[in-house]
Amino acid sequence: MNSQVPKQFLPVGGVPVIARTILALCDVWKDPEFIVVLPEEEFPRWEKIRRKYLKKIPIRTTKGGATRFHSVKNGLKLIKDEGIVAVQDACRPFPSGTLLTKCFEVAKEKGSAVPAIDLKDSIREMLKEGSRQRSREKYKIVQTPQCFDIMTLKKAYQQTFNDSFTDDAAVVEAAGFKINLVEGDQSNFKITTRFDLEIAERLVAEPKQAK
Repeated sequence: MNSQVPKQFLPVGGVPVIARTILALCDVWKDPEFIVVLPEEEFPRWEKIRRKYLKKIPIRTTKGGATRFHSVKNGLKLIKDEGIVAVQDACRPFPSGTLLTKCFEVAKEKGSAVPAIDLKDSIREMLKEGSRQRSREKYKIVQTPQCFDIMTLKKAYQQTFNDSFTDDAAVVEAAGFKINLVEGDQSNFKITTRFDLEIAERLVAEPKQAK
């Protein structure tokens, strides 16, 4: 982003990305409780956002770790109840109501639900001697929220960290549990670049569509 402000705190339509993400989940899921995991030095900035945009929503905050794995593990320590937990990227503010409902229902029935979408472009595998074509039909782009039975996710995160643990599905799969994919949503993209931010601005500027 080339920004001194972390991308989850950048405004989209005047509202910080992270606030839009949380509000989107509140629009669909009944009485959700949130745990926000972030660097400790960002707590003051986050508190200002929480008080201004999310004051009435039950949110707890804890500090992140060296990797996504360690951050999720820290968040899980605050959960004492049973049920379904959803791990959502703070920078995915546009999950559809259909997607959120589907993720929750499948996780409740089968223990896990991970949204994924088809690749649209051709892909190549990088090799030492060059590259080779791969069939895109055999691959999926994984999104969040990744939803799991709480006890399953906690058990999975008892493992020792591995560099292959780039998302929660990888951690849960390595612990021996099946991953259930659900159809994701093209609009549920992750804001990572300035171009993504421009697309997000256009989306919030458009008339609101039915969910």
